[in-house]
Amino acid sequence: MKLLQLLENDCTLTPEQLASMADMSVEDVKAAIKRYEEEKVILGYKAIVDWDRTDREAVTALIEVKVTPQRGEGFDRVAERIYQYDEVESVYLMSGAYDLTVIISGRSLKEVAQFVGERLSTLEDVTGTATHFILHKYKEKHLIFEKQETQEKEWIFS
Repeated sequence: MKLLQLLENDCTLTPEQLASMADMSVEDVKAAIKRYEEEKVILGYKAIVDWDRTDREAVTALIEVKVTPQRGEGFDRVAERIYQYDEVESVYLMSGAYDLTVIISGRSLKEVAQFVGERLSTLEDVTGTATHFILHKYKEKHLIFEKQETQEKEWIFS
């Protein structure tokens, strides 16, 4: 478990660093990581990017989705249909008023609205949606998005 926690916190650590921190041999670390990848315990490695610090324009939305569960399959079939879309970053089964939470990204509010109106809400087992746009990220995966320094503008009048 220690090795997995270390990798989750920083997957850029070298096998040597991981071995030292987990009190393991380098060979054991490499073998464990290989086994975790083969067994799909480790699904992948990703960088968390603060897109607000780039020129990329994007919008992220959290969509609550009500669905009719299917006999023998529950919510799995509709969740699988939803997560096949490229725009979909995450899908979670939830307790509460809505069944699924879907997180998507698009280039604009209009693009996200079209996805919800034309693709998501028209799925056979979807009975309702509520879309919430993420206005600002403060923290994600234990990482804090630091405030950008506001640049003072210099005004020159002639």
